[in-house]
Amino acid sequence: MSLTASPPDLPQSLPRGCTHHQLRQLVRRVGQHYDGALAAAGLKTTQYSLLSHVLKLGPLRPGDLAQAMTMEPSTLTRNLQPLVSAGWVTLAPGSDGRSRVVAITPAGQAKRAEAQQHWRRAQDSLNHTLGSPRVVALHALIQDSLALLAPAGPQADAGAHPQAAPSAPAQISHV
Repeated sequence: MSLTASPPDLPQSLPRGCTHHQLRQLVRRVGQHYDGALAAAGLKTTQYSLLSHVLKLGPLRPGDLAQAMTMEPSTLTRNLQPLVSAGWVTLAPGSDGRSRVVAITPAGQAKRAEAQQHWRRAQDSLNHTLGSPRVVALHALIQDSLALLAPAGPQADAGAHPQAAPSAPAQISHV
């Protein structure tokens, strides 16, 4: 599928309403679905995602983790605090004394494994509710849209932090 052409199965009428508002409503509803499931493991979706990224990417600098997650470094720092306090991740000195390294602890691995079961149930439930073909189409539309909306270069958006706008977001499986 071409990134600039409309997919053949989408309506060809003009959009109505505010796209931003509709996307925020969808994100809120889906977030509530996952947060409800992950609450049984004592996590929020943002915390589960952080644990998954740190587990898959290994010990890494906070700036690299923020870039991989398409997140502002200050937001990452704020979101890491409860995980560090719980003993699920460590924030240790890096190789040069000025840098830091984020790593998952054995307790964090266990918490992520516990939460993964709840995440899987939430994912299966969403797939069932929406239907797998619609979820596959939604994922494709999201990835196409992210590619189309990616800045041309790190300085393309003067207001964006260069590390927060990679050309392709990391695809970390939460499975």
